[in-house]
Amino acid sequence: MKNHRLFDGNLCGEANQAVSRFSAVIFDFDYTLADSSQGVLECVNHALGRLGLPAASPEDIKKTIGMSLPATLVALAGKEHKDKGDDFHHLFIERADKVMADMTTVLKDAPRVIRLLRDRGVPLGIVSTKFRYRIETILGRAGLLDYFDVIVGGEDVSRHKPDPEGILMAIEWLGANQSTLFVGDSLSDAEAALRAGVPFVAVLSGVTPREAFSKYPTYRIIENLVELVDLL
Repeated sequence: MKNHRLFDGNLCGEANQAVSRFSAVIFDFDYTLADSSQGVLECVNHALGRLGLPAASPEDIKKTIGMSLPATLVALAGKEHKDKGDDFHHLFIERADKVMADMTTVLKDAPRVIRLLRDRGVPLGIVSTKFRYRIETILGRAGLLDYFDVIVGGEDVSRHKPDPEGILMAIEWLGANQSTLFVGDSLSDAEAALRAGVPFVAVLSGVTPREAFSKYPTYRIIENLVELVDLL
């Protein structure tokens, strides 16, 4: 399936045998591995302005990170503007292609954690609503792209999180199973993991508070990615 970034090598081979209680680890991207909030703020308000809609506050926009773009529009502008979803999507992507990669930074602890897990032989993936080619650009610039066996982006699925389609697709590509761990920062991530039937670790590096995860089964709630290493 050409829509997914896969790397050569036998994930089940001796060199890649995971010394972990989980068969693989799949990450969300925004607020889990990277901070693209400044780029999202820029692109959302660019699109809203081009549609003749009022700008949204940074606080409100940050709460939508991880949502699909049509859902973001409804959350910020109201259901009465739902019919503008395609135009909002186009305008956001048009601006994001110019500014998003340069306005995104990998979170401080992410490179160390990614390398440690890979050194242990744990297969790694990413499932995000962000476009895969953009994730590849950001990770490539940080020297982290080759650590991931699969990246499923927003253009690769027909249904975005909280639908489990992306997680299940990544598990299939990894040759893993339901002992795969999904790590994310939002309720959308928690719901997607629940519906995929996989354990979930909530990391509090985004805007979702600890108590918000109480209605979801979580393997653990952690303050930052470094704590993940000790769980595996």
